[in-house]
Amino acid sequence: MNTAEALAKLGVSESALTSAQRRALDDDGFFIVPDAFSAQECAEMAEEFDRLHKVEGERGGHEVHIEPGAPRVSNIFNKSAVFDRCLEWAPLLEASRYLLGEFKVHGANLRNPLRGQGHQPLHSDVPRDGPDDWRLVNAIIFFDDVTEGNGPPRVVPGSHHWQALNVPDVNLGGYDVAKQVDAQSERYPKDPFAPYPGEVHLTGPVGTVAVCNAHIWHSGTRNESGALRRVLHLTYTRRDLPQQLVQREYLTRGLYDRMNAAHRFLMDIEGEPKTTEQSDGPRERPVRTWRGVTPGS
Repeated sequence: MNTAEALAKLGVSESALTSAQRRALDDDGFFIVPDAFSAQECAEMAEEFDRLHKVEGERGGHEVHIEPGAPRVSNIFNKSAVFDRCLEWAPLLEASRYLLGEFKVHGANLRNPLRGQGHQPLHSDVPRDGPDDWRLVNAIIFFDDVTEGNGPPRVVPGSHHWQALNVPDVNLGGYDVAKQVDAQSERYPKDPFAPYPGEVHLTGPVGTVAVCNAHIWHSGTRNESGALRRVLHLTYTRRDLPQQLVQREYLTRGLYDRMNAAHRFLMDIEGEPKTTEQSDGPRERPVRTWRGVTPGS
């Protein structure tokens, strides 16, 4: 199977992405779709987020990394079927094909910054070589209303064309950011936590999805109001690149059995699971916290 065959089986065609959305990806590095999921669907996913977080507590997100002040849950598809619907949202799949060509699931992380928390340094999710070396697409799915008061994501339009900034070490995949020729260092902010000229806050009602070229400079902002701000970050990467969470290492019989052939291809879990036991994956890995890496640092 290849990506074209998988998307055809899921009923996804080029028309899933409008010409305006393609231009927005090219020029701005993102687009926003309101009402992508219903309020009921988002309520179900938010409730499951809360349940999983209650079970995992401070270890939430440990399969990838934890973030103090912003509860996380990772490896979500092995833990619940509620989030499966997100794997079939056509505009995201077509955007991933448009930017990446042959692609697969990279990661899926739930996040909810608490009052006074969640402010991250401006960063890119991945490094790149060359102007069209796109490696990652990120969709932010809003389970709650995201407002100026509860810590909306911020992006710098057009910055996906600039060099990488503060790439999280968990996404480097062995890439040496220090080797980049720092020809655009004047763009780098002296304080990556401060507002950046021209930045845009991504807000919208429950059910909204923001689709981003993940090379764009972006970050979470501080949740001043304390209102719930639960989201899912669902990411896709090129098939020749590593997954953030290697799905096969955590694969359960339950997930394998409920996925069709197209889903298995896109999650890179084709072939029988190694075990039929239900597990959340290897536990011997150390719990990691998020750290950004800038060229020359």
